[in-house]
Amino acid sequence: MAEKSLQDLQAEVHAYISQFKEGYFTPMELMARLSEEVGELAREVMHEYGPKKKKKDEAEGSIELELGDILYVTICMANSLGIDLTEAHDKIMHKFRTRDAERWTKINTEAES
Repeated sequence: MAEKSLQDLQAEVHAYISQFKEGYFTPMELMARLSEEVGELAREVMHEYGPKKKKKDEAEGSIELELGDILYVTICMANSLGIDLTEAHDKIMHKFRTRDAERWTKINTEAES
């Protein structure tokens, strides 16, 4: 499968949504959907890595699919608000690289003396 850029993903989601009269949900509806998907991800992580395991009769879930749902709703929100996620990513990385430049312990690849 070919790699896709954030712009490719945004264009793909927009092409999909554009075929429907309803178009994008409102920002508040998208926020509610995003919150719901984050909750579903939390549940899957709890089942996989936490103390609360699934019941035998519970349907199989997937952390991968829940992350995909979150990405999809995030792209819908960005598209509906005219936000370029590549630009948003670049701004956030700049913030982390400057604000948090000395916050975390870096891995030292050189031998310590």
